[in-house]
Amino acid sequence: MSFISICFVSFFFLLFFGIFSFVVGFVFVIKDLVYFIEWDIITLNSSSVVMTLLFDWMSLFFLGFVFFISSLVVLYSDDYMHGDLNIYRFVYLVLLFVVSMMFLILSPNLISILLGWDGLGLVSYCLVIYYQNFKSYGAGMLTALSNRVGDVALLMSIAWMFNFGSWNYVYYLFFMSDSVEMNFISFLVVLAAMTSSAQIPFSSWLPAAMAAPTPVSALVHSSTLVTAGVYLLIRFSYSFSDSLNSFLLLVSGLTMFMAGLGANFEFDLSSVIALSTLSQLGLMVGIVSFGFPELAFFHLLTHALFKALLFMCAGVVIHVMGDSQDIRFMGGVSFFMPFTSSCLVVSSFALCGMPFLAGFYSKDLILEMVLLGYMNFFGLLLFFLSTGLTVCYSFRLFYYVLFGDFSLSSFCSFEDAGSNMCGGMLGLLVVVVFGGSMLSWLIFPTPLVVCLPFYLSTSVLLVSVLGGWLGYELSKVDLGEFLFSLFLYKSSSFFGSMWFMPYVFVYGVSFFPLNYSYSVISSFDSGWSEFFGGQGLFWFFSFLASGNQWLQYGSLSVYMFFVVVWVNVLVFVMFM
Repeated sequence: MSFISICFVSFFFLLFFGIFSFVVGFVFVIKDLVYFIEWDIITLNSSSVVMTLLFDWMSLFFLGFVFFISSLVVLYSDDYMHGDLNIYRFVYLVLLFVVSMMFLILSPNLISILLGWDGLGLVSYCLVIYYQNFKSYGAGMLTALSNRVGDVALLMSIAWMFNFGSWNYVYYLFFMSDSVEMNFISFLVVLAAMTSSAQIPFSSWLPAAMAAPTPVSALVHSSTLVTAGVYLLIRFSYSFSDSLNSFLLLVSGLTMFMAGLGANFEFDLSSVIALSTLSQLGLMVGIVSFGFPELAFFHLLTHALFKALLFMCAGVVIHVMGDSQDIRFMGGVSFFMPFTSSCLVVSSFALCGMPFLAGFYSKDLILEMVLLGYMNFFGLLLFFLSTGLTVCYSFRLFYYVLFGDFSLSSFCSFEDAGSNMCGGMLGLLVVVVFGGSMLSWLIFPTPLVVCLPFYLSTSVLLVSVLGGWLGYELSKVDLGEFLFSLFLYKSSSFFGSMWFMPYVFVYGVSFFPLNYSYSVISSFDSGWSEFFGGQGLFWFFSFLASGNQWLQYGSLSVYMFFVVVWVNVLVFVMFM
C-alpha cells in the first residue's frame, strides 16, 4: 500500500463518518432526541464493567466536525508530508488522536473521559516530538507535563464522585449542584479544563506545541486537544457555583487579553496563529462562565473551521518559503500564491468577525450578549480590547505576509501548493463562508433577540475597525525612531513573551524544587549517607584488607615481630 493510498483511504473513511455524524446530529436537533446507551462489556458475579455513550445533538455535531476537519487535514498531509519515511506512523498517530477525541466527546462517564483525555495527551506528545530534535523534545515534555496536571485533577474528581455511587456525571449535574462534593468536583474539572485549554497559568505549552508538523497544528489547535477542555466545561457548566464562574471569567479574560497583546509583538507566523487560538479559547471559556454554554459551543464549532484553514494556509506559506517562519522575510505572497492568499484573507476575516463569515455569527452574538448581561467595566474592557487586538494582529499579518516586497532572497519563484493541499483548503473555505449561518439556524432555530442602544450595537464593529487601523499603522513603525525606544523594547519583550509566563511558570516553578533536590541529593544521598553507608563501609574494609595484605608480604622483620609477640603471650598464659 503506497502513502497516497493510505492518505486517501483515511480521507474517505473520516469524511464518511463526519458527514454521517452531522446528518444524524441534524435529525437529533429536529426531533430533540437524546440517546443514552449502556454497553455491558463483562459481568462477573455481582460486578459489571459498563461502557456508557451519550448521543445528543451537541456530541454528534462536534464529532462530525472533528471527523470532517481530520479528513481534510489527512488529505492536506498527502502533499505536505510527501517524502517522509515515517508517514505510516504519522497517519496512524493522527487516527489515534481522532479516536481519543471521539472517546472524550461521547462519554458521560468520568472514567471513559479519562481514557480519551490520556489518549489525547499521549498521542499529542508523540506528534509534538515527531521531528526528533531537542526543541521538539522540550516542547513535547512541556505539553505532556502541563496536561498531566489535568490528569491528576480528573483522577481526584473520579475519587470524589465515588461518593455518589456512579461516575456518570450527567445524573448529578442539576440536583446535586449545591452540594459541597459537586462544588469540589466542579473546581477539579475547571482545573483540568484550564490545563487542556491553556488558560493562565498553563498557557506556555500552546505556542511550544507548534514544534509539531503543521497538519497536526491544524488539527490540535482547531478541534481536538485545546477544545477538549472547553467541551468539558460546557458539559459541566450547569453545576458551577457563582464564585467559580467569577474566577473562570477573570482567568479567561486575562488569557484572552494576554494572547491578543502578545500576538502583536510576535514575528513567528505559527506563533501568531497559536496565540490567536489562545485568545479565542479565552473567549469561549469566558462566555461559558458567563452562563451561555450553547454560545460557547457555537463559537467552538465555527472557530474549528476557520482556524484549521488558517493553519493550512500558514503551512503552505512556510512550505514554499523553505521552512522559514519569520514574517519579516515574507512579503508579496499574494502575487505569487493567489489562492492561498485568498484563503488566508477569508480565514483571518472570519477570525476577526467580518460580517456574514463563520466567525461573525458566533463572535458578534457573544459580544452582544456580554453587553446585554451584567458584567462590570473591567470584564467588558478585556472582552472588547481583545477583540480589537485580534483585528490588529490580523492586519499586521496581512501587511507583512501578503503585501510589500519579498525579503527572503533576491531570486525566488514559487506558486500555490499541490492539488491535495488546495483541495483540503478549498473544502474548508466553503464551510468557512457558509458554515456560520447554517450552524446558527441549526443550533438556534428560534432567533435570539438582542435589544441594545445604537452605540452599543455598533461598538463591536467600531472596535474592529479601530483595531485594523492600529495594526496597519503599527506595522510601519520603527522602534529606533523613538526617543523611548529602549522602554518600548523592554515593554515589547514583556508583552511579546506572554508576560514572562514561560519563564515564571516553567523555569520559576521547576528551579527551586530542582535546586533543593540537588542540594538534598548532594548532601544526603551522595554525601553523608554514602559516607556512613555503602562507600564508608567499602573504604573501611578496603583499609583493613590493605593492612592485612601488607602483613602477608613475607617480610622477615614482620615474622620476627610476630614470633616475639606470640612467645610473650604463651609465657604470660603459662604463668597465670
